[in-house]
Amino acid sequence: MTTLLVIAKEPLPGRVKTRLVPPFSPAEAAALAEAALADTLLAVAAAPADRRVLVLEGTPGPWLPPGFDVVPQCAGGLDLRLADAFARCDGPALLIGMDTPQVTPALLAVDFAGYDACFGPAEDGGFWALGLARPDPALLRGVPMSTPETGAVQRRRLVAAGLRVRDLPRLRDVDTAADAAAVASLTPHGRFAARLAGCAAHTGHGTGR
Repeated sequence: MTTLLVIAKEPLPGRVKTRLVPPFSPAEAAALAEAALADTLLAVAAAPADRRVLVLEGTPGPWLPPGFDVVPQCAGGLDLRLADAFARCDGPALLIGMDTPQVTPALLAVDFAGYDACFGPAEDGGFWALGLARPDPALLRGVPMSTPETGAVQRRRLVAAGLRVRDLPRLRDVDTAADAAAVASLTPHGRFAARLAGCAAHTGHGTGR
């Protein structure tokens, strides 16, 4: 049984994408986060999986497509929340966040044949995806999150555990306005790109290009 996990925050102003403020307002940053989450969930919905789970801080909204189980995030740091998400899985699982709306169903169609883990590095030094053939929460607990070394530390943890690691393509997270512009250019017909164009037109601000 393969599970696709998405860990996300409810897109509320002042709670998400705060590094987009400025040039965007908190409400616009939240709207961009909602669009990124919607694109991500649509990709997950179209990817092959036996189960799809949204691990959510907050309350689901109209952006949630059908076919997802929704479970709350546990308390504690991000490493503990990721570990808890994997602890809910009985078989192979792939976890992603809401910061890569350019993700596609093909990228999420991971095959663990010959591998024990899949690792998707992010350009900022973190990671956008982590897959485990046999989920073990201990592989994530204690990994320092949101640092330039997060991805390297996490990957080393997998290797040190004796796991065979398959590297996925490197993707860019949406954290800043420049990130948003770069990511939107990769998927110009997605919700995120459309929302970014609308926000930029409304505010009169550039998006870093």
